[in-house]
Amino acid sequence: MPRALIVIDVQNDFCPGGALAVGGGDEIVAGINAHMAEFDAVVLTQDWHPAGHSSFASSHGAEPMSLTQMPYGPQVLWPDHCIQGSTGAEFHKDLATDPADLIIRKGYNPAIDSYSAFFENDHTTPTGLEGYLRTRGITNLTMVGLALDFCVNYSAVDAAKLGFDVTVDQSLCRAIDFDGSLAAALDGMRDAGVTLG
Repeated sequence: MPRALIVIDVQNDFCPGGALAVGGGDEIVAGINAHMAEFDAVVLTQDWHPAGHSSFASSHGAEPMSLTQMPYGPQVLWPDHCIQGSTGAEFHKDLATDPADLIIRKGYNPAIDSYSAFFENDHTTPTGLEGYLRTRGITNLTMVGLALDFCVNYSAVDAAKLGFDVTVDQSLCRAIDFDGSLAAALDGMRDAGVTLG
């Protein structure tokens, strides 16, 4: 059964010192690297926003981490982060990128955010990752990365809904845990049939 390791958003802006730092975000890098050789495929995702993205608080004159309504539903307004071509958008310097079969960039549409590796936040616009995995015959996915309660969560739930066998290795994730988001994410993943390892 071909297996893929999906490494979510291990980028400078989500690591300590970054614009949207996740506590301990850099602590998982060595462990992720050590597991890559165990999988038939490795996919890296990369948050890749144009400047002035609609999910940025600065684009609305709002406070970071406040909530707004977008045409596709509620949206957290984030600090400016992972801007295309910036140092913050680069993968963490210690992350092994050579073993990656595919790098999926998401969040590049200025009008819509994209947490999931499979769909933009309208839950209908695909990134192309599903097709890639299906054409390679991969049905078993293990997800790691940042942040557990946002992009890892959305990716895992979408993958399970699409019929993939999904495990999230919590030891190789870190969470933002904003306003109860971690507990809600763990419950949602379990409900979707995701295995929490």
